[in-house]
Amino acid sequence: MQPALHLSRRRVVVTGLGAVTPVGNTAADTWAALIAGRSGIGRITRFDPTGCTAQIAAEVRGFDCTKHLPVPLHPRGTGGEPLVQALTLKEVKKFGRFTHLGTVAAVEAYTDSGLDAHRATLSADLMGVSIGVGLGGLPEMEAMHDTWKAGGFRKISPFFIIQIAPNLLAGQVSLALDFRGPNMSVASACATSGHALGEAAAAIARGDADVMLAGGAESAITPLSIGAFAQMRALSTRNDAPEKASRPYDQDRDGFVLGEGAVVFVLEEREQALRRGARIYAELRGYGATADAYHLSSLAPGAEGSARAMRAAIERSGLAPTEIDYVSAHATSTPGGDGEEAAAIAAVFADSKANLHVSGVKSMTGHLLGGAGAMGAFAAVKAIHDSVISPTINLENIDPVCASLGLNFTPNIAVHRPVRAALANSFGFGGTNASLVFACA
Repeated sequence: MQPALHLSRRRVVVTGLGAVTPVGNTAADTWAALIAGRSGIGRITRFDPTGCTAQIAAEVRGFDCTKHLPVPLHPRGTGGEPLVQALTLKEVKKFGRFTHLGTVAAVEAYTDSGLDAHRATLSADLMGVSIGVGLGGLPEMEAMHDTWKAGGFRKISPFFIIQIAPNLLAGQVSLALDFRGPNMSVASACATSGHALGEAAAAIARGDADVMLAGGAESAITPLSIGAFAQMRALSTRNDAPEKASRPYDQDRDGFVLGEGAVVFVLEEREQALRRGARIYAELRGYGATADAYHLSSLAPGAEGSARAMRAAIERSGLAPTEIDYVSAHATSTPGGDGEEAAAIAAVFADSKANLHVSGVKSMTGHLLGGAGAMGAFAAVKAIHDSVISPTINLENIDPVCASLGLNFTPNIAVHRPVRAALANSFGFGGTNASLVFACA
């Protein structure tokens, strides 16, 4: 077991949520879709996928990053110019799509937190950003390469590096909202935003910040990305029924579905949140990060490294496994990965499986890669706050190996029940693992 790193030195709570996902362009719409069991997966529209074995993805649709906010914000105080929209048309041209998605989600989280009304009494130096991105501006890379090939060096945009660099999202959010504290961008494949949340909480716990905007974003639905994952035989080829393609734990699953989107949290030091009368969704109680040191693209047998991450997060939370009612699983819908993770969950919660619910939001949202950890954490936090557990849809014939583990995978229909605490998993290529424990504040 790793040495304990207790977040209890300064307690960390969630006071704001923002989301732009394949199932909703706001946090509220995303949650409504998740508990209704609605899929956001369809045929790819961002390019012509003809000729590829996988022709489906979970795209963000109907998204306008210049849409005016419902109320003006004044992050630099009431004497400054109000922030009336997330991005201007000029800024849209500067940034990649992942920055568009992430900035809008971050501004929504900030608005939701109510922090703007208290900026005169808060130090911008103690407000930071930790928003991770896995692949960065892949669509912009592909497009600019085509532009260079067709027109030469003079046709390369001077904004190209700003469009593709993963940390430019965190930088833009910091600039837009005047957050002058720690500013970072984690890149750890599909564990990216799990790590981003955990490291942000650690920054608050040790006193480097009082507030952190934390989460992840990704927009990598491109010919090269889809083609590469398809060549790895990692993607579902259920092109004739896209909404049925992502089916964690089902014996007929044949791969994951690539998604895009952004999910951002406001994490805040608990005493400050209480002083300003903030709504608190949940408390982030524990964080575990491990490596498999086994294989670059497959989980270790029995998801040994993943199990260590879960146990570390639980130990650091100060809770017992029996006090955790829900696991928001990584659950990608791959033939091997789902069973390995499920076996690890069953081992970690061996004494409390009867009371435990497990579900996978990727059955509806697809796999958001760098945004996946935050997407799973969103389901965990909302389960605690709203006493509703989102389902694993398309679970029609449970894999016998998964069934033998004795876990309740919450098939197809949301479950209304109190959730005292929840664990959210995210694992990535390179054998990297992140687990987070949230609990009632």
